[in-house]
This record gives sequence, structure tokens and C-alpha cells, in this order.
Amino acid sequence: MHSALLKQACYVAGQWVTAHDGATDPVINPSTGQIIAQVPRMGREMTLAAIDAAQQAQQQWKQTTAKARSVILRRWYALMMEHIDDLATIMTTEQGKPFVEAKGEITYAASFVEWFAEEAKRAYGEVIPSHKTDARILASREPMGVVGAITPWNFPAAMITRKCAPAFAAGCGVVLKPAPDTPLCALALAVLAEEAGIPAGLFNVVTGDAQAIGGALTDSKTVKKISFTGSTAVGKLLMAQSAATVKKLSLELGGNAPFIVCDDADLDAAIEGIMIAKFRNAGQTCVCANRIYVHDAVYDAFTEKLVARVQALKVGDGFAPEVQIGPLINAAAVAKVQSHIDDALAKGARLAYGEPQPAGSFLFPPQVLVEMTDTMRIANEETFGPVAALFRFNDDADVIARANATDSGLAAYAYTRSLQRAFRFSEGLEYGMVGINEGLISTEVAPFGGIKESGLGREGGRQGLDDYLETKYTLLGGL
Repeated sequence: MHSALLKQACYVAGQWVTAHDGATDPVINPSTGQIIAQVPRMGREMTLAAIDAAQQAQQQWKQTTAKARSVILRRWYALMMEHIDDLATIMTTEQGKPFVEAKGEITYAASFVEWFAEEAKRAYGEVIPSHKTDARILASREPMGVVGAITPWNFPAAMITRKCAPAFAAGCGVVLKPAPDTPLCALALAVLAEEAGIPAGLFNVVTGDAQAIGGALTDSKTVKKISFTGSTAVGKLLMAQSAATVKKLSLELGGNAPFIVCDDADLDAAIEGIMIAKFRNAGQTCVCANRIYVHDAVYDAFTEKLVARVQALKVGDGFAPEVQIGPLINAAAVAKVQSHIDDALAKGARLAYGEPQPAGSFLFPPQVLVEMTDTMRIANEETFGPVAALFRFNDDADVIARANATDSGLAAYAYTRSLQRAFRFSEGLEYGMVGINEGLISTEVAPFGGIKESGLGREGGRQGLDDYLETKYTLLGGL
């Protein structure tokens, strides 16, 4: 591995810095439980310094041409792809996902940098027909300002580039607080950003006290926008804290995705879809299929096919050959998943397949639960683990109503051969994203985001740049 990418210091104002008092937090490999690094435990003071640095750098950066910003972002993209194995090694070590899957995430992360390198040149304004003969109306796009970005541990590279790439493309500076479980990916990306030519101070990475760092970002009048991916509870807290300074918010919060398999579905295709939508990243994704509704006419056949596929999954250390499911991130995650299983079994569900979770390990064997009901916790809470929970249904209108009976509204899936049904589900499901006969919906070219309590704003696609731009109206009179 390229040793220069493995940093144990924060990146502020173009400098690699440690805490004044020497305080650090450990980074733990979830596969082994071993401490692999120590990163600085920073707080409010360093965050404010990072905000000041971002503000100063942003004043110069916003005056560069879109083409100049695009060239630098393209270099960042190229460097990420050049060091894909190094970055994936860091990710598997600190996050646990299989190495092949980690490489896939680096490619996905880099795709946002490539996409927004091009979108930087497309922040179009417009000339509006005027109400006066001697006046002209212009609507122009300007960078929002300094952005506070707070990212999660489940996609420790992609969630950074999905925020930072459009921010830089728009002309903004960024102060990033990565998840405490996975800070090393963020610091490695900062190394490559610096090498690509991102100006000193434009990109800052601060690790440490989440409450102190988040509070400094939300309190600051200099920070004009908060972009957060994480739990709904924390998103609501950040929203409340940002109210005093009326910040722009992008919030990508929790999900409770329904996955609907109709009686006319291609069952083999639906199984392939569920293997991606349910078991990718050990089920630790915000768009993970949480409630699998299967039509009664195909329920038994679907269950049999699914169990056969799940039995073949290999669980283990992400660096071991052919491993498809790595560990959960920590002990709290293990406890939550097990509590959901225990609750379902106590209320009448049956375990169609599953092995006991090894004591003292974060590795969690995949499980298939059948005869689920809507009173169980899995029906109402995000599990975030490799548990496929199968519910029965008979009527399309009924399953749509059940699928919508949640405060979440991030992603939903439906499998059917009927064009009529495809539109019925697409339009009837109250979610920001719907996959019809597709289990993998994430792509840099489309807008990613939810409705209801799953968040605000969109990331990716042309819409992803909009959240980092303000629209200015200018009336030119006396012409």
C-alpha cells in the first residue's frame, strides 16, 4: 500500500496537524478487533480554524473559471483510480467490507468526481424576458459558500465525494467531519486532493469530538450549508441546530425500503436483485431492502430460491478469498440486528435459514426470516444487517399501502413483468427513488435522495450541483 495515503493527522488549511494536547481516538478493524491507527481528537477550536481556512480559500476558488476547477477535479478522479487498490485496502481494513466490494466503492466514489468535473461547466444562468423595454433580467448561479459535510461509516469514500465534488465544482470550500469509525479513507482522499491541486484550505478534514465539531459547524455564520448522511435522529438535531443561522441543508437520512415481488415477477431476477439490495455491505446500506413483500402465489418458491443463494454466501474477513459478507461495524450494530431477529421470532416469525452469531465477533451470518408481520420491529425500524425478512401479500393496493406506512421515504423496489404494475408501483410508492426490476439503483448520473423523514435535497445527477449554488436575480435598468 502507498504509505503516504495512510495519515493519522487532520488536514486543515493545507497542513497536517495533530491535537494540541495529543489526544487521539483509535480506529479499529472490525474483522479482527485490533487497533490499526490513532487519529486526532479535535474539537471546536480546530473546527473554527478549518472554517476560517475554507472561507479564505473559497474567496479565491470561486473566482477561478469552471474549466480550471474541472481540470483539477479530473486530476483528483485520475489519482483515485490510480490508487484504487491502496484506497480499497484502507477501506476494508477500517470498515470491513470485502476487498472486491471496496474496490467497487472507490470506483463509485471516483465517478462523482468525474461527473461533477463536467457539471462544473454547466452551472447555467438565464436571461428572462423583461417586463420593461429599457431593462434586462438576469438570473445567475453563484457558489453557496463554505459547506460543512458530515459523512457516515458505511460508504466512507463515496459519501465524501458525493458531497465534496459538487461543492468544489460549484466554487465552495468544505470542512469535512468523517465518521469516527472510518476516518482513514477521508484522510487518504485529502492526500490525493492536495496532489491533484485542490488549493490549501479549500478542503479540510477534522476528526474527533462529534458534538463539538458538529456544534461548531452549525453555529458558524460562515458555514452556509450542512450536508449530512446518517441517521434520522442526528439529521433532525442538525436541522434544529442550523435553524438559528438559516442554513441550507442536504440530509440523506435513514430508510426502511420495501422490496415487492409480484406473482408475475421473474423470480430469478428478483433473487439477483435482493442479493444486491439486501446483502451488499452486509446489509449496512441506507437503501437496503428491509421489508421483502412476496406475493402469496410465489412465496414458497421465492423462499426456497433465496435460501439456496443465502446458504452459499461466504462470511469472513474482507481480505479472505471469495468472502462476500464482512463484519458489522461494531458491537452496537451486532446487538441491534440480533434484537430485531429475537423480536421477530418471539412474535411468530420462523427462521428459514441462519446460523448463530459467533460470540465476541462482529461477523454476522446472513439470515432469512419468514412469516413476518407488520407488528414486528423489522417492519418499523431499519435493521442495517444481513437479515432478509419475508412478508406475504395478495393485493397490489394493499402492499403499496403497507409499504408506505412508514415515516421513511428513501428507496423502494418492485419486481413485475407487467408494464401497468410497473407504473402503478413507481407512482404509488412514496419514496424518493424506486427501482423497478433493479436491485442496484445508485449511480452518479441520477439524483439520489429521499422524501418524508428520509431527508432533503438530492445528491448526484445534474441536481446534485444545484444544492451548492444560489440563484441571484439582477435587474439591469436604464438601457
